[in-house]
Amino acid sequence: MSPGTNFQVLDQSKIKIYRTIILPVVLYGCETWSHDIEGRRLRVFENRVLRRVFGPKRDEVSGEWRKLYSEELRDLYSLPNIVRVVKSRRMRCAGHVGRMGEGRGVHRVLVGKPERKRPLGRPSRRWEDNIKMDLREVKGGGDWMELAQDRDRWRALLNTVMNFQVP
Repeated sequence: MSPGTNFQVLDQSKIKIYRTIILPVVLYGCETWSHDIEGRRLRVFENRVLRRVFGPKRDEVSGEWRKLYSEELRDLYSLPNIVRVVKSRRMRCAGHVGRMGEGRGVHRVLVGKPERKRPLGRPSRRWEDNIKMDLREVKGGGDWMELAQDRDRWRALLNTVMNFQVP
């Protein structure tokens, strides 16, 4: 067994730990997050973890050690990035909510409009607004509630969201 093989096995075990222990803790409840501002922070977090997993790289020209670039991390870590995972989980939850009756509490909370005085400034983005934006990104136009009724089409849309390239 070559020395490089040991590092690959070690990297794979570290990635497995990241996927099974760290990622679920970080993404707990992401289905109901109502804003995408955290997308950049999540990508930065994921890149920091992956840089620790894969370690530094020796520059071929100068021979000095350097951090891995984001593109190199994407090539080494072939699984979907954290933002795609959040969007697909939110869409999966939206499918369940869309198929619920309007009298259910979860449906009223996630889709309903609050009955209070709106604060000054830009209106806060609602959970439903994020669902509509995610649909526009993958060009799945139309009413998301109607799309969610057809499980096969909704599942195909979820797969599209998971494979969609996020900047």
